[in-house]
Amino acid sequence: MSEKATLTYDGKTTELPVIIGSEKEHAVDIAKLRDQTGLITYDDGFRNTGSCTSDITFIDGEEGILRYRGYPIEELAEKSTFVEVAWLLIYGNLPTRTELRSFSDMFTEYQVLHEDMKYHFEGFPPNAHPMAILSSMINACGCFTRELTGPYDPSKFKRHTARLISQVRTIAAFAYRKSLGLPIVYPKPEYKYTANFLHMMFSMPYGDVDLEPEAVAALDQIFLLHADHEQNCSTSTVRMVASSRANIFASAAAGVCALWGPLHGGANQAVLDMLGQIRNSGDDGSKFLESVKSKEGGKRLMGFGHAVYKNYDPRAKIIKASCDKLLARLKQNDPLLDIALKLEETALKDPYFLERKLYPNVDFYSGIIMRALGIPTEMFTVMFAIGRMPGWIANFKEVMDDPKSRIYRPRQIYTGPTMRTYVPLDQR
Repeated sequence: MSEKATLTYDGKTTELPVIIGSEKEHAVDIAKLRDQTGLITYDDGFRNTGSCTSDITFIDGEEGILRYRGYPIEELAEKSTFVEVAWLLIYGNLPTRTELRSFSDMFTEYQVLHEDMKYHFEGFPPNAHPMAILSSMINACGCFTRELTGPYDPSKFKRHTARLISQVRTIAAFAYRKSLGLPIVYPKPEYKYTANFLHMMFSMPYGDVDLEPEAVAALDQIFLLHADHEQNCSTSTVRMVASSRANIFASAAAGVCALWGPLHGGANQAVLDMLGQIRNSGDDGSKFLESVKSKEGGKRLMGFGHAVYKNYDPRAKIIKASCDKLLARLKQNDPLLDIALKLEETALKDPYFLERKLYPNVDFYSGIIMRALGIPTEMFTVMFAIGRMPGWIANFKEVMDDPKSRIYRPRQIYTGPTMRTYVPLDQR
C-alpha cells in the first residue's frame, strides 16, 4: 500500500500521495492539490519544492555525498575523465571503449566554429564580459545548425550534444583571446578535450604553449567536479526553457545567463576578489579572519561553507589534493596564493570555523587552481559553464524524453492592489 499524507483545511481532510525516491527521499505529491482543495503551496525560492524526478545526480548535504548516476564523485574523480563523465551523465552508463572513442571523435569533428561566426565576435566591445559573449555565441551556434529549427529529434541528439560540448570551449577561448586583442588560435585534432582548450587559450601562432600534465589534469578535474549538481539555479533554468520545447542551444544559453549571477556561478571569482582585498590592506589573512569572527565591518569568508552541504563539501576534499599537487609542481610565487593557504590552514584548525562547519568548499580551491593556471578572474564563471554543460544537457534530455513532460508554469500568490477603476489622465 502506497504511503499517504493528509492535509486538513477548512474542516476537510485531503489525502496526498507520497513519492519515495531510490535513496529513500520522501516527497508529498501536490500536483492535484489545487483541484482538490483550492489551495496552492508557497515556497519562496523553491527551497523545499521538488520540481521534477530525475535519475541523474544524488546529493545528501548532511552526509556530504555526491553521486553521478549512482557513482560516488570520489571514484569518478580518481579514475575517470571529464569526457567519460559527460557521457555517463547524458546517457546513464559508463561508456564502452567504442562509445568513448566515438564521442571523442565527434568532439574533434565539431570543435571548429563556422568561419562566419568570427564576425559575431567582432561585434562585441573589447571589455565585454566573457559570459555575455558565451551565452550569445551559443545561441548563434544554433543558427548555424539548421535542423535545430524543427521539432526535437532524438536521432540527431548525439550530434547536437557533441557540437555543443565541443564548441563551448572554442567559444570561450576565442572570447578570451578577443578581450586581449590576441589572434585566434584554432583547436588541434591531436589534443584531448581539456588540453585543447588550454592550447586555444594560451598558445600563439608562432608556438604552442607547454601543456604541463598536472595543469591539464587539474582543469579536467575542475570540469568533472562541476559537471552536475542536482536542481541548482542554472540547471532548473535549462529544464524550464526546455519544457517549452526550445532547442538544446537556446536552453544551454539560458543556463549560462543564470550561472552568470554572482549568487550562483560567481563564487570562485568572489574568493579571488576577497584575497585581493586582503592583500591590498597589507594583511596576510590573520586580521581578516579575526574580523570575520568578530563580525566587524560585515566581512565574509568567501569559499567556506556551502548552502547544500552541511558537512564537508566532498568535491573540496578531492580538489584540495589537485591544488596542492599543482602548486608544488608550478612553484609559483604568488602573494594571493600565500594568503589563500594561510586562510585554509587557520580555518581548518580554528574552533570558531570548525564548530560552524565552515570548511573550504570547491569554489575556494578551484579559484586558486585557475589563478595558478593563468586563467583571469573574469573567465572563472566561463570555466564553470564549460564543466556544467554535460549536466545541463542531461537534464535537457530528461525533459525531452519524458512523454508526460509539461511546460513549467509556477503559480503565485498575488499581493498587489485589489480591483480599481481607471482614472482619466486629466483627473489624476
